[in-house]
Amino acid sequence: MNKTALRALLRERRALIAPESHGFSRPTGQGRRARGLSQHQVDQLLHRAIGTYHRLESGSYPNPPASLLRDVALLFGLNEQEWVSLCRFALLHEPPGPLHQSSGKQIPGVWQEAVESIRHMAYVTDASWDMLAYNEPFAELFAHGAVPGNTMRWMLLDPDGRRSLTNWHTAWAPMVLPQLRAALAARPDDEVLRQIEKEVLEDPEAAPLYGADDLVSHPDGDERPLYHAQQGPGWLTMCAAQPMTAPGARLIIMVFHPGEKRAHTRAPMLRAR
Repeated sequence: MNKTALRALLRERRALIAPESHGFSRPTGQGRRARGLSQHQVDQLLHRAIGTYHRLESGSYPNPPASLLRDVALLFGLNEQEWVSLCRFALLHEPPGPLHQSSGKQIPGVWQEAVESIRHMAYVTDASWDMLAYNEPFAELFAHGAVPGNTMRWMLLDPDGRRSLTNWHTAWAPMVLPQLRAALAARPDDEVLRQIEKEVLEDPEAAPLYGADDLVSHPDGDERPLYHAQQGPGWLTMCAAQPMTAPGARLIIMVFHPGEKRAHTRAPMLRAR
């Protein structure tokens, strides 16, 4: 626990909330004059035992439950980046999921221009794998430039996707399906992901693979076989990143090398000198 940073964050945000906005009145005589809600008022609003919030803000609450942190974050109106900071300060690890289910559904419009400036295939999807932005080289991957609306559904369920993703049963599905499970664990109420899972469980080829006990395989730096609509068979190396303001969204840059076999040399890991 980072007590100093935790205390500073909570004090600052608590001071911004007017007690009157929650039905409390400020004392007019002698007494408390500090701005914002009192610690006691926070306990009342969160329906917690008196002293609970004081322990959290003072750093004397070891391993506070995520439910308490979430309730405090919602009361204080934290954004997603502040929610991440709160969990890191209080728990020393990433949050169990986004603060708001609507998070990760939009990105600044300049991302379209940024994606178009990349010479390799590149695209950005939201937290549900719905397409947000892509460039022309990515569109050329598909026959007639028909870019899918949701890349997760295309990779797992679309017949064209299974033909394009060479060795789908062994090189793609076992790596993609765990990502769907992990996303649903973080966003259990995401209707798009729930519908994709329903279709996966009804699919005779995908369902048995979905039940396998595979670990989540993040695509960053991964290399897999691919059939390009214009360039034919080849090998795809993926670079993955996340827009900072949209948790769950992802930027994927796809470096494609044509050829049946890996005729290229993989670049070494980059390290600061």
